[in-house]
Amino acid sequence: MANTLLSKTYNGGVDYNTPAADATIYTVPASNTTIVIGFTIANLHNELISVSVKVIDSDASQTVHYLKDVVVNSGSSLEIMQGNKMVLNEGDQIQVASTIANSFDAILSLVEQS
Repeated sequence: MANTLLSKTYNGGVDYNTPAADATIYTVPASNTTIVIGFTIANLHNELISVSVKVIDSDASQTVHYLKDVVVNSGSSLEIMQGNKMVLNEGDQIQVASTIANSFDAILSLVEQS
């Protein structure tokens, strides 16, 4: 069993063109389990944004909100793990939505286990 420590970045300032739509920022690769150990969202916009983070459980075919409509001040960032860990299985996804298009970047620190 191999462990890989990774940092994944999502450039929502370029890739996120639709406000309030879910942007998939990470999908667990085939034959892997992932432990998310850090997750930061930065507000790139000159106004407040409200963000929601969802976890899509591929096994149970359900969606769970990790955060819902949390305000991030202009020029600020939000560390949403705050010492917690999140275990995801093959095919699970993390999605982020913001009230303003092209308004956030996201950084995930994680361990992928194959």
